[in-house]
Amino acid sequence: MAYLLHIESTSTVCSVALSNNAELVSIKELNNGYTHAENLHVFIDQLLNEASLKPTDLNAISVSSGPGSYTGLRIGFSAAKGMAYALQIPLISIDTLKALSMQVMNQTQEQTALYCPLIDARRMEVYCCVYDNLLNEIQPLQALVLNEESIKVFNLNKSIYFFGDGMPKAKGLLEHIPQSCFIENIAASASSMIELAYKKYQAQEFEDVAYSEPNYLKEFFFTTTKNKV
Repeated sequence: MAYLLHIESTSTVCSVALSNNAELVSIKELNNGYTHAENLHVFIDQLLNEASLKPTDLNAISVSSGPGSYTGLRIGFSAAKGMAYALQIPLISIDTLKALSMQVMNQTQEQTALYCPLIDARRMEVYCCVYDNLLNEIQPLQALVLNEESIKVFNLNKSIYFFGDGMPKAKGLLEHIPQSCFIENIAASASSMIELAYKKYQAQEFEDVAYSEPNYLKEFFFTTTKNKV
């Protein structure tokens, strides 16, 4: 029996799940803008209390590693690393795009299709990657600026599913890709991290708590308002 806590904070969804081995015990999540700072630790406390567990009963903590919201990633990673260090338990990092893909793979159950999660990176840019049904990378992780030329990388002569919060703004272009399929309402959730996290737990694929960092993929830029004369 292994209790794992899972933290997902890469988007507007604040999501925390508790699992026993690879089975979901319970989940708390809210998609109401970036409320992670207010709700993340509240959700953790509620999950543990409802399961009649103490923090010391946890065997590991998994955290969604991005790419995604810079601020959300910082909050999620800080919480996960702080708990892992204080409790002296393993920290597990889960690729956000792989976790999103697991949701769709469990729905479609297709052996030959490809899967392309799209995370909104603002303006006409998305974070994306293409996987086969075993989560092998067919196209590498990238920050893609959407235009008629760039989307040609998805011409792969196979059925390809597009999903994620970046999909709606890309759909008009991606509809021209042969064998393209679209799945709505696939949002980041800690529940989709459970299977991946438990496999890493069994294989003892743990992060260095002191030095692990999220995958921002690109730098975060602060903007300042010019002084008016």
